[in-house]
Amino acid sequence: MAMYIHNRTNWTDFTWNDKKVLLKLSETRNLQGKLLGRMESLGFDLQNEAMLNTLTLEIVKSSEIEGEILEKEQVRSSIARRLGIDISGAIDSERHIDGIVEMMLDATQRYDLPLTKNRLFGWHSALFPTGWSNLYKIVVADWRKDTKGSMQVVSGPLGREKVHFEAPAADQIDAEMNKLLVWIENEIEVDPVLKAAISHLWFVTIHPFEDGNGRITRAITEMILARSDKSVRRFYSMSAQIRAERKQYYEVLEKTQKGDSDITEWILWFLDCLQGAINSTYEVLQKVLEKAEFWKIHSVTILNERQQIMINRLLDGFSGKLTTTKWGKICKCSQDTALRDIQDLIKKDILQKEASGGRSTNYELKPMPGGSAMYNS
Repeated sequence: MAMYIHNRTNWTDFTWNDKKVLLKLSETRNLQGKLLGRMESLGFDLQNEAMLNTLTLEIVKSSEIEGEILEKEQVRSSIARRLGIDISGAIDSERHIDGIVEMMLDATQRYDLPLTKNRLFGWHSALFPTGWSNLYKIVVADWRKDTKGSMQVVSGPLGREKVHFEAPAADQIDAEMNKLLVWIENEIEVDPVLKAAISHLWFVTIHPFEDGNGRITRAITEMILARSDKSVRRFYSMSAQIRAERKQYYEVLEKTQKGDSDITEWILWFLDCLQGAINSTYEVLQKVLEKAEFWKIHSVTILNERQQIMINRLLDGFSGKLTTTKWGKICKCSQDTALRDIQDLIKKDILQKEASGGRSTNYELKPMPGGSAMYNS
């Protein structure tokens, strides 16, 4: 039987190389401070737009890591409704999407509330409102029971599976989770960013639920990072960065869980990942600034509601190619109406035909004169 970190006596007495970790932590904290300072210099509406984009990205990518593809516009609309942010073209969202949104907003907007067993059970219920995970009935709002054997993380075809990790037995979960929750709420000597890294590893190692452990791990991470920022405003997405580095993420997790209580390598990877997330925020911010600049330029341009909705979709990063068929489906209008809307926007120098051509005509936003300057210094 393989030896995992949780099989060791006092396995949560974690150690790390102070010199290496503190150097990387200092770099990370500096980046955090610069980002938050720049965001504070923006107006309230731009901050809301940036936060809405970041939270949408966080939720979509956290689910994507688990192989679940969420409709981005449903996520965005659900977040906006719950935060009271007015957006054009808001759409209805499915129940399970609302649940994921509620969990993430509870974690980030109420970051200062204690993390308790009942709060985690509430998050789990929100993730699985029907009590089913795909085609499987699961235990919801309670720790896993292991009625079908130990909790294992495996890959590979049936009969040739590779076991990457085996979690602690079900009868150990309550004690293990109680220790973690007490540590999260009472440990004051460890920097909050390091607490986020350690809590992430600690929770995912316990793997206390039958399903949803990854998404809840990342919600806990975002909650503790919000505590480190002392702000409900989220401007960077760890899940998006983990998704981009998913192979390395699973490799360092597996190596750490098969090692001893020296978690230096895990912490350094986490801090590198967080730095990547912060640096990637400037791409999100660039889109926010370009969107604001666009509407400033076209503040007196006469546009109907359908055109406003579709322009905002394009500015937010439209998925796929824009055609008259897609326009009609999204705006619930005929293709003839869609074509008239599009032709009007071409005349107003807002849209243009894509040069690539193809079987159907695709359209894109016409670049703004000079573009928008990147918000950095």
